[in-house]
Amino acid sequence: MRFYRNSVLGALLPVAAIAVVPAAQAKWVASWATSSIPPGPKSASFSNQTLRQVVRLSAGGNALRVRLTNAFGAAPLAIGSAQVVFLDDNGNEIASTRRALTFGGTRTATIARGAPLLSDALNIKVPARASMAISLYLPTETGPCTCHNNALDDTQVSGPGDFTAQRFEPASIFRDRAFLAAVEVDAAGDAATVVTFGDSITNGTGSTWSGNRRWPDQLADRLATRGGRVWGVANAGISGNRVLGDGTGESALARLDRDVFSLPNVKMLILFEGINDIGRSYAHYQGEAAEAQKILQGRMTGAAQMIAAYRQIIDRAHQHGIKVVGATIAPFKGASYWSAEGESVRQEVNRFIRTSGAFDAVLDFDKALADPADPARLRADYHSGDHLHGSDAGYAAIARSIDLNLFR
Repeated sequence: MRFYRNSVLGALLPVAAIAVVPAAQAKWVASWATSSIPPGPKSASFSNQTLRQVVRLSAGGNALRVRLTNAFGAAPLAIGSAQVVFLDDNGNEIASTRRALTFGGTRTATIARGAPLLSDALNIKVPARASMAISLYLPTETGPCTCHNNALDDTQVSGPGDFTAQRFEPASIFRDRAFLAAVEVDAAGDAATVVTFGDSITNGTGSTWSGNRRWPDQLADRLATRGGRVWGVANAGISGNRVLGDGTGESALARLDRDVFSLPNVKMLILFEGINDIGRSYAHYQGEAAEAQKILQGRMTGAAQMIAAYRQIIDRAHQHGIKVVGATIAPFKGASYWSAEGESVRQEVNRFIRTSGAFDAVLDFDKALADPADPARLRADYHSGDHLHGSDAGYAAIARSIDLNLFR
């Protein structure tokens, strides 16, 4: 790695008593975040139902607010009511922490098509790494949802009615995030946000379901244990995402403003993306997959294109005062879309990341995960069986490889 540039939970308060934190006094950071994708033909929709979604925060603070999203909605989205409640280590609700969210002082809101919606701030002590349930009542037809795919946690969906004020027996379980963008906290001192920007490996595919064992989770654990400057860790990973082409979700270049620059007080971006661009461009598929592959032949992603895209991300982030840390692309030999041609591109891109000086710092995730006997492969205990996605141990290895001196 090189550096080139510079619980105690509050008592229940009535809505009328909830004070808004003055913007001039608050130091907001993103304690949790997720990135949404445009809906597809099979995307879920809801009507007269309550969704309960559990999130694990990173940074603690003295207040919180929730950012909802209708980024890909075809029409305005009605919010009938919304509440949050903290959970204990066994997943039980801590009743004294239940709060109703308000929006401009009212409990109902409408999110404009294509827009986010930020709740009023709640004055409540937020412990670092707290678990919190967010319940949303959606009184009218939502249309296909603005969702994050492969959430690695369950979204509970009710039968008809508003159940935001209580725990309910779910009528169904949904495995995506719906209409959530971020939870922000008012943190102390010189607190800041780091965004982990990537694909399924950053999203945590292959880690334990509901276990919070993604590498950004484990980085948050290390930062909280270390103490000192508070960092909120915002996970902007999307399974299937690419740097250049729209795959699952919009490309990294297209979503940078919404998923990074819109978050509060971002001081660092860890860029760990590119494996899907390379793999899908050079895979030797068979049968129907080979026919689909022909569509990509006119727009193959080579090393020069990847490097140009990285430079764009660096330049745009620097305009916002954000340092960009480049992470080398991990080994993937044995994965379904590995090829010798793709491996050559990966090596060339990694040479750029390590030696160009374009990034403010470099993290060598390739080295941290590689099998010493065959560095083109992930170490056997570091992948989840597909030679591509990490296991809990693999994600722990990534987190351990990150020099915490970057977060000063």
